[in-house]
Amino acid sequence: MLAEIRGLNEECGIFGIWGHKDAPQVTYYGLHSLQHRGQEGAGMVVKNEDGLFRQKGAGLLSEVFSKEALEKLTGTAAIGHVRYAALNRGDIAEIQPLLFHFEKSSLAICHNGSLVNAQSLRRELEEQGSIFQTTSDSEILAHLIKRTSRANLVESLAASLARIKGGFAYLLLTNNKMMAARDPNGIRPLSIGKLGKAYVIASETCAFDVIGAEFVRDVEPGELVVIDENGLQTLHYAEAGEMAICSMEFIYFARPDSNIGGMNVHTARKNMGKKMAKESPAEADVVVPVPDSGISAAIGYAETSGIPYEIGLIKNRYVARTFIKPSQELREQGVRMKLSAVRGVVEGKRVVLIDDSIVRGTTSKRLVTLLKDAGAKEVHMRIACPPLKYPCFYGIDFKDPSELIAYRNSVEEIREILGVDSLSFLSEEGLIEAVNLPFPGKYRGLCMAYFNGDYPTPLYDFA
Repeated sequence: MLAEIRGLNEECGIFGIWGHKDAPQVTYYGLHSLQHRGQEGAGMVVKNEDGLFRQKGAGLLSEVFSKEALEKLTGTAAIGHVRYAALNRGDIAEIQPLLFHFEKSSLAICHNGSLVNAQSLRRELEEQGSIFQTTSDSEILAHLIKRTSRANLVESLAASLARIKGGFAYLLLTNNKMMAARDPNGIRPLSIGKLGKAYVIASETCAFDVIGAEFVRDVEPGELVVIDENGLQTLHYAEAGEMAICSMEFIYFARPDSNIGGMNVHTARKNMGKKMAKESPAEADVVVPVPDSGISAAIGYAETSGIPYEIGLIKNRYVARTFIKPSQELREQGVRMKLSAVRGVVEGKRVVLIDDSIVRGTTSKRLVTLLKDAGAKEVHMRIACPPLKYPCFYGIDFKDPSELIAYRNSVEEIREILGVDSLSFLSEEGLIEAVNLPFPGKYRGLCMAYFNGDYPTPLYDFA
C-alpha cells in the first residue's frame, strides 16, 4: 500500500559506485530503483578531478535531478541517497549525503537506519566542542571520525564505527576511496555488486538489476568495505552478532525483485501467504490483495487455498502529491483517489483481503469500507505478519507504541474496529518459516522485536 496512506515509513535508501565514467548517471538510475525507500528528499555527491560536488533537494529524485542537471554532472565515483524523514522534514540541511570539508580533504556520508546511542554520543561530542549542523545520525559519525586519532582515515572510521550502536548501513566517499559499513547484527541490508570493473554498493539488489550490475555478495555484519584504485579490501570493525535482518524488509519495505540474506523478497512474501492459508483458512469466493506489497502474499494464499485470486482494489498511480492539510473528509477522499474497489469483482462476493501489516488501522478500516460499499458480501482480512506491538529503534518511524493498534487492542477488538467478518495475523513461527533464512539462532536471522519486544541490541538511550 502507498506508504503515505499507511503511515509506515523507513529511513532511506543508499547507492554508490566507484570507477565508472558515467558515475552520476548510473547513480541516478540506481537511486531511482530505490525510490520506494524514501520520497521526501534526494541527493548525490560526485567525485571528479576538482574534488567532491554535491546536489540535493526536497522531493522525488526526478524533481531534484532534471535531465539538464544530470548531463552537467561528471565524475568517476558517486554516492547517493533517497530520504524519508521522521524529523525536520522541511530542512534542506538534513537531506543527504552530508558533505564535510576539512583543511586537506573532504568527506561525504549517507546512511540508512538509526542509532540507539545517538543522544549520548551527541551530548559527549558537544561537550568536547563539536557543533552540529543537523539532527542526523550520520553527522555523529563524521564528528567521531575527526576526533579519533588513528594512523589513517580507514582506521579512524573503524574505531568510530565500533562506538555506534543500532541498525545502520553507511556509505562514505572521499577523493580517493569509497567505503561502506553494516551494523554488527545486519539489521539494515547492504550489498556489493560489479558493473564491468566498477564496484557498486546498494541498499537492495534490485538496483544492480536496473543498471545491469552483477551481485557479488552482501556486506557482512560488522564489516567495513574499502574500495579504491587498488580494488576492494575489507576489515571487521566489530565482531558480528547474531544475524537480525529487519523482518519488515521482507514484509513491506524491499522491492519484490530484491534478494536479502540470500532470500528473494517475492518468494518470502508468497510463502507468507501460503502459511496464512494453512493457519487461517476462510470460506470465501475471491482473494484480493492490497496493492502493492500484499500482492505476493495474496498469490500464495490463493494457490494454497484454491480460492481464485482477483484484482479487487486498483491503485491510481497518477495521484499528485498534495500539501493540503486534510480534514477527515478530505483524508477519506484521498484514500478513494489512491485506491478504488472493483465492483464487478467484489459485488456479492465473500472476499479474503490480504495486506502486509496493520500499523494504526485507519487505512485498513477505510479499505474495508471501500469493499463493502462496492457490494462485498463479507470481508475476511488476513495479515502477512504478526501484530505490530512494539516500537522500532532501528530506522522505522514508529517509536511510540501507543500509535500501534495491536499494542492496545486484542485481535478480536481490532476486528471489531475494522468492521471485518474475520481477522487473522500470521504467527511468528509462520513468518520465520516463510522467510526461511539460512542463519542459526532463535529467529533464524530475523529481527522480530516489533512483534515480541526481543530487541537484538541493548537500547542504550531508549532503555
